[in-house]
Amino acid sequence: MATVFIPVAMRPLVNHQSSIRVDAPTVRLLLAALNETYPGVHERMLPNGELTPGIAVVINGSMSPSGLATRLHEQDEVHFLPAIGGG
Repeated sequence: MATVFIPVAMRPLVNHQSSIRVDAPTVRLLLAALNETYPGVHERMLPNGELTPGIAVVINGSMSPSGLATRLHEQDEVHFLPAIGGG
C-alpha cells in the first residue's frame, strides 16, 4: 500500500489524519479509494475529473509528469503539493 500524505487543508475531510495507507494501482484510483472512505475528497481534488489546477503530484520526492495516471507501488509516498512558480 502506498502512503498518501494529506495536505493540511484537506485533513478535516479525513478525520484530521496526516497520512493514510491506500492500496491503489494509480494516483487517480488512490483518490477514488480515499473518496469511498472519506466522501468529499473527490470534489476537492478532482472537481472536473482532473486534478485541481495548481496542485502537483509528488511521488517519492519527485514531481510526477504523468499526474493522475502515475502507477503506484507498495512503498510509494504520495504528496499533493501546491505547484510553485516563479521567475
